[in-house]
Amino acid sequence: MQRRLILCLALLTASPLTWAGKQAEEQLSASVQASLQRSIADKASPEPIFASAEEKALWLNEMSSRLARRLPDARERTDLLKTVYYEAQRAGLDPQLVLGLIEVESGFKKYAVSSAGARGFMQVMPFWVRQIGTEDQNLFHLRTNLRYGCTILRHYLDIEKGDLFRALGRYNGSLGRAEYPNMVRGAWEKKWSYNRPASAISSTAQR
Repeated sequence: MQRRLILCLALLTASPLTWAGKQAEEQLSASVQASLQRSIADKASPEPIFASAEEKALWLNEMSSRLARRLPDARERTDLLKTVYYEAQRAGLDPQLVLGLIEVESGFKKYAVSSAGARGFMQVMPFWVRQIGTEDQNLFHLRTNLRYGCTILRHYLDIEKGDLFRALGRYNGSLGRAEYPNMVRGAWEKKWSYNRPASAISSTAQR
């Protein structure tokens, strides 16, 4: 019953404005599969680690103000932002890049479903659950979706030796075409870029 309800919500909230492509399902080597399984299995609390409490408050307040129009509920915004920061940090990604990717992929719609079947904030293809996860993992769950999305983007960056343009192309299933990578970079740099305030930098330096 719960699964039916989730599916109905997903179909009702699917957005025609999402840019998720059809990510290619590839045969993973045993070592890569094991590594990705370890990457999504960690159960640590998703509390982001900042250089200081002041910097944490500044970042969350700044990002929350930018996101308020899309997510009016303050608690929902905070949960999303803290999880984005934690999962991005864990995968060695810039949290602002992840926010830009989410904006392009789903428009910050938790239950978005693409025509190819990609799900949630980061539009994760269900085959990833079969390849590296467990059947009970729900891709509409906030932390699960972001854990998968960040892990997958990190995987593609490693394959492409740090080439973000090609990694984003793989993520979207549009490798070699410029439109999607340019949209994500545009959202990242123009809407979600963040410079640490001088007060936060000086506070960190005094520690």
